[in-house]
Amino acid sequence: MKTNNPRKIAILGGTGKEGKGLAFRWALAGHTIIIGSRSPEKAAIAADEIIKLTGEEISISGTDNISAAKDADVIVLTVPFSFHKEMLESIKNYVQGKVFIDVTVPIVPPKVTRVQMPPEGSAAQQALSILGENVKIAAAFQNISYENLLSGNNVDCDVLVTGTDKETRTEVIRLVKDTGLFGLDAGPIENSVCIEGMTSILIGINKQFNVQASGIRITGIPRE
Repeated sequence: MKTNNPRKIAILGGTGKEGKGLAFRWALAGHTIIIGSRSPEKAAIAADEIIKLTGEEISISGTDNISAAKDADVIVLTVPFSFHKEMLESIKNYVQGKVFIDVTVPIVPPKVTRVQMPPEGSAAQQALSILGENVKIAAAFQNISYENLLSGNNVDCDVLVTGTDKETRTEVIRLVKDTGLFGLDAGPIENSVCIEGMTSILIGINKQFNVQASGIRITGIPRE
């Protein structure tokens, strides 16, 4: 279903699997997507791959991370945690006043099934400490695998959204709906510690059952 409120969304680190999955879903919904990467060439290749995956006329392009951040009104960060702080510092001046969705999880190899949080409390709180309070920061999509996103099928998982304020969370939940997923307001950004930490638990569950895409679903609530 096409969105009634198309946005220009920059996915920084968008050449990775999670970034491509989100780009795929949002492009199909009618949003304008800008794939950001340290390598503009890789970003352009990723954009072409998504065009082929959708098989539709979509609006998507690839460029460097800073150019993507400058040009978009919604910023999505999907980089490994080892690059998180460096990326935040490089784009700080270009995301002020914008919606910023942090998908990063503080996974520290090799112990990826162990919850390991940074001193700030979570990756999203680290983003807030670096970007400042003028950025509308939310955390979302940490518990959704790229396999589910790229499948194009209905996904039996929910997306918990935390953020700096109610308005930001509501806006991000609308963007979650545009991916075909069900989003829930999980409260203030401090709660992101629980959601980010759940990813390490899900990785462990994947290993136990030899699967790729376990997820979470909230029961006992009304749904559309």
